[in-house]
Amino acid sequence: MNLLFKALNDPIRRDILDLLKEKDMSAGDIAEHFNIGKPTISHHLDLLKQAGLVTSEKQGQFIIYSICTTVLDEILQWLYSIKSN
Repeated sequence: MNLLFKALNDPIRRDILDLLKEKDMSAGDIAEHFNIGKPTISHHLDLLKQAGLVTSEKQGQFIIYSICTTVLDEILQWLYSIKSN
């Protein structure tokens, strides 16, 4: 869960999730929306993957990233359990 909160703590990573919420994208497509280098985008994507917030799939010569909401469902359940106590 610490990785999840670390991943969500950064505004760029939250913006990446907002982009992926709309459609699946390659790292290059994602990088076009930011004024930072592709290696930095790759670092952010790696942290999001480690946290379970995104998945990746190789399609031809590209890696396509998708948002994964399963871990968000789990954290929401945990937060609701705290609230109900």
